[in-house]
Amino acid sequence: MKKSLIALAVLAASGAAMAQSSVTLYGIADIWVGKVKGESAVAGSGGVNTSRLGFKGSEDLGGGLSAIFQFEQKLSLGDGSTNDKLFDRQANVGLAGGFGTLKLGRNWNALDDVFGASNSGFDSALSASNVWQNSYTGAADAQLYYATPEFAGVSGAVSSQLNGNVPAGGKRISALHVKYAGGPVAAALGYETNEVGQKGTMLNGSYDLGAAKLLASYYTTKDTGGVADAEVNSYQLGADIPLGAFTLSVGYASSKADGASESDSAFGVAAAYSLSKRTMVYTGFRAEDRKATGVDKDFFAVGLNHKF
Repeated sequence: MKKSLIALAVLAASGAAMAQSSVTLYGIADIWVGKVKGESAVAGSGGVNTSRLGFKGSEDLGGGLSAIFQFEQKLSLGDGSTNDKLFDRQANVGLAGGFGTLKLGRNWNALDDVFGASNSGFDSALSASNVWQNSYTGAADAQLYYATPEFAGVSGAVSSQLNGNVPAGGKRISALHVKYAGGPVAAALGYETNEVGQKGTMLNGSYDLGAAKLLASYYTTKDTGGVADAEVNSYQLGADIPLGAFTLSVGYASSKADGASESDSAFGVAAAYSLSKRTMVYTGFRAEDRKATGVDKDFFAVGLNHKF
């Protein structure tokens, strides 16, 4: 698979030179050393960002219209392995212009675009939101995705899988989001559903005071497909505090299933130090109190993140 990735990247670069198109090879290398309470210390990949390798590009078709593509693969820095799919994160092609952006292929759905936007702990393995009991589907195969242009800070997107490409026993995913960004304020509302009645709704926002950015998020899932814990409600409150080259992030999260007498909760603190615009070191811990699901997974880690 490594030879295939290298060959594809070389072919893409040479093709771009011939067609005078823009092609970018990019990636993130993120590795950490950490320990879960009661377990042995381990090295892991993707503490703040999922480690990845990808390339993307565009061709100017004239009249404000461009052809675009993106291929992206998750990597494990611990052993250099990848997932079974060659490009498990993204593999799509589309058109972009004054009308917005239209893509077809494997892509993140519209809920995922806004899901972690207001998570504390840099939306990482150190985030208190890891205690949330509910989940959602991120990337999906054979997905039609449309994003609107931005108007006065407001934009949106919709996505849906094509029925004929959903495997037997699978669940076709459809999602949408609307978001706003203007001055110190950012807010987003996202929604995801599938054919067996599972639904997820995310509302999040942030307000930048300068000395600190306040963060808040609320996520609820409903399942009418016969799965236990038909409804789960989760929230998180936090703040990112810039201190020169340092950024300190603190957060508290809670998650409770419908009918449960108690909830799971967690408190997290993370700190990052920027060595450059592309490289940082980070550390932090997450303390859990899982009264509902029973097993606390207190976590501490130190890591290095480099973007290229």
